[in-house]
Amino acid sequence: MAFFHGITFLEPVEGIRPILEKSMAIIGVIVTASAEAGAATEALDAAFPLNRPVRVNDFRAATALSTGGTMAKVLGAIADQGTPLTIVVRIPEGADQAETEANVVGGSVDGLYTGVKALLAAEGILGLRPRIIGMPGLDTQQAIVAAVAVAKKLDGMVYASCRGAETDTNEGATIYRGQFGDRELELIWPDWTGFDGHAIATALGQRAMTDERIGFHKSLSNVVAAGVTGISKDVHFDIRDSDNDAGVLNAAQVTTLICMNGYRFWGNRTCSDEPFFSFEVATRTAQALKDALTQIEAPYIDRPMTLGLIRDLVEEGNALLRRWTREGRIIGGNTWFDGTANPAESLAAGKLTMDVEYTSIAPLEALTNNLRVTTKYYSGFGDQLNAATA
Repeated sequence: MAFFHGITFLEPVEGIRPILEKSMAIIGVIVTASAEAGAATEALDAAFPLNRPVRVNDFRAATALSTGGTMAKVLGAIADQGTPLTIVVRIPEGADQAETEANVVGGSVDGLYTGVKALLAAEGILGLRPRIIGMPGLDTQQAIVAAVAVAKKLDGMVYASCRGAETDTNEGATIYRGQFGDRELELIWPDWTGFDGHAIATALGQRAMTDERIGFHKSLSNVVAAGVTGISKDVHFDIRDSDNDAGVLNAAQVTTLICMNGYRFWGNRTCSDEPFFSFEVATRTAQALKDALTQIEAPYIDRPMTLGLIRDLVEEGNALLRRWTREGRIIGGNTWFDGTANPAESLAAGKLTMDVEYTSIAPLEALTNNLRVTTKYYSGFGDQLNAATA
């Protein structure tokens, strides 16, 4: 070895590495906004330039900037639920609905994304990946389709309304639901009173705060919504009977709105055509697990693929799954190396396949009580009475 006179320190890294899990509670919302001409417009344009993702640091200041459009009301409804991380993309309001819809759908101009696609640039600009996506008051069918495409790239969820004249009734909403089949979409009908899109704005804030307070394994359903005073359409609901408006909507995988000791969302389902991801929490658990496994595995990419590296991958993956099981995020899980899936020629080519299985937590959606009528509790009735009076 080369001559050395002194002290050398080596820092071998062994054992399970701690990971900083990415937050699922980051909102990405598309809004319109306008202000009075002059200084107010300049302040709004400076704080929220068109088609650029901007993190909201002060909800009160942001709402004060806008006198028109959807931004002030939407941010106000989100803030009613708490103060979640929120990324705003402000789009120009069109001369008519078709032009506004085109602005929501967006595209690319001079190499920069516009509309809902601008959320794809948020992580590079802000270091935050929006996972809870909505366009309150602007979520037409074409806008939803565009947002779902973005959500698939971000591993996010879109919360949208059943919008249009054909959805004025719950029957119309269930027909509208049939036009989608994506696990990244949860449809909601009708709306809260107050403003167009109030329910979606509330859903975004409530979803983020539920993530922070409980976790991604708790659905949006049956949590009191803050800042709500009414429902825009009549919805017949009876928790002991599904033969009503709410039951019909839920059966069609549409989340509805109810009043039961406060106003609440009622429904657990996405628009997935795959039963395994029908529950909102099943989809979001899969997304969270992909995040966590990526955090674990990314440092190993391009390292020498030895037995020790594979053992570390297996152990770190299982440590994560054990912890999530203890914390009640999943029922259980396991990761392993399958030799049959990793032939020598694949390993020699630098390709490794790991197997991971897990069981997500299902919400208690239907509870049955067997009420049994019996006379057995009268047994010894006289003896008990005589004992009490003796």
